[in-house]
Amino acid sequence: MIPGKSFEEVMQRFREITFHETFDMIVAIANGGIIPAAIINQRLNVDIQLLKINLRDPNQRPKYNSPKLISPIDFDYKGKSILLVEDRIKTGATVQYAIELLQEAREIKIFAVNGKADYSLYNESCFRFPWII
Repeated sequence: MIPGKSFEEVMQRFREITFHETFDMIVAIANGGIIPAAIINQRLNVDIQLLKINLRDPNQRPKYNSPKLISPIDFDYKGKSILLVEDRIKTGATVQYAIELLQEAREIKIFAVNGKADYSLYNESCFRFPWII
């Protein structure tokens, strides 16, 4: 079983993180980025949108050879400053695909709960998120 972190421990990291930019919107990569984006939005209070991309199954095994856009992008992101939110960055393929899809944005910064990003709470081996049931 993959070890986890307590909800309070992760929330403390959310409370401590400092964002150096002002964002026009948060874009959550669904499904994993939804809960982290909602938590961040409690502080930033900006427009929040979903980008429905899928690569892995619920057990984190690749489902496709490359990330797939599941639903059309139905929000205006052109010329906007975006905080792109993902739960976990492993290979970076999903985030890179999202950046390509949103290339007409003015600026994109990446947030990950775990992984290498502009903003991240952790950058370590996989662990179970406390909101996963």
